[in-house]
Amino acid sequence: MRIDTPAIVVALRSHGEHGAVVRLMTPADGLQPAYVRGARGRRMRPVLMAGNLVQAQLAARTDTQLPQATVELTHSRGPLLGEPLPAAAIEWCCALVAVALPEGQPYPRLFEALDGLLAAIEAAPSASGWGAALVRFELLLLAELGFGLDLQQCAVTGATERLVAVSPRSGRAISAAEAEPYGVRLLPLPAFLLHGGQAAWAEIMDGLALTGHFLQRDILTDRTAPLAEARSRLVERLHRAAGLA
Repeated sequence: MRIDTPAIVVALRSHGEHGAVVRLMTPADGLQPAYVRGARGRRMRPVLMAGNLVQAQLAARTDTQLPQATVELTHSRGPLLGEPLPAAAIEWCCALVAVALPEGQPYPRLFEALDGLLAAIEAAPSASGWGAALVRFELLLLAELGFGLDLQQCAVTGATERLVAVSPRSGRAISAAEAEPYGVRLLPLPAFLLHGGQAAWAEIMDGLALTGHFLQRDILTDRTAPLAEARSRLVERLHRAAGLA
């Protein structure tokens, strides 16, 4: 097996005295684990930070062998890791990909979405500029793993207008008239997920509550407790940034 590909570093785990197993998100080959010699050395540590874009060459003699990789940095997002809010966002979205996706399965849309989200975090002056992209990324990941939400029409009437809520059980949209009797038992459906455009802070937080419910139910099992904690840290920091805490 030989792969030469651009990739996003999503996780790193020490292995042996100087090396590490790195997890790379690639456009055509999905999530790929590989052993990198000297990964914990002075030269490679800045390269193998979560969120960095790299060019990777992976090689293994058999399909069952852990590949060895050489990795060259093409774009660093290391400076963002010194800022609490962007660092929490990068930590969360990379860890989610590293844990939730099966290895070796292609998810080109998720690669593009992750790359776009990281670029938005890097470019935006505040989380209000990338919060909506984060919600859309989480929705896409749910859909790619078979847990997609149906936000196109009302689950009760089939109406496509005035959709304001989502059933926490079925993941289907509910219209305003049908939602009224159920009140807080439904999850708010922010308008930007239906119509695009910019999102206000309140809509971003509603979107994160929506995706968080289904991520917790369908993806974040007991074995992923640290992953759930990473998301909780991010949401807490977003609340503070929005002045809601």
